[in-house]
Amino acid sequence: MGKAYNVMAATCPSRTVLHRIGARWTVFVVNALEGGPRRFSELKAHIQDITPKALTETLRSLEADGLISRHEYEENPPRVEYALTPLGRSLLVPLRAVRRWAEEHVPDIEAARARRALL
Repeated sequence: MGKAYNVMAATCPSRTVLHRIGARWTVFVVNALEGGPRRFSELKAHIQDITPKALTETLRSLEADGLISRHEYEENPPRVEYALTPLGRSLLVPLRAVRRWAEEHVPDIEAARARRALL
């Protein structure tokens, strides 16, 4: 049996994994790659409001963590595509549940915020 991890423990390495998943743009990039490989410009167009710098940093981090792969084609001009690895694809299941929850509960959250604003 493998080592037991506890995200609530201050020194547990699982915290860095949770931070990666919870990073601002991770969910968007992983979701954008669900349908297959995309180029940087396609990702930028698909993920509204992401800056080139934020997209670059997110792609580098996800690649370093083994969640996406970067494939550079030897063409002129050069073409680079990003794709989910099997590990990254396994993240789609929990992210779909979170996305569905967020989309379904928008009215509840907005109502709670409106009530709070009245106080």
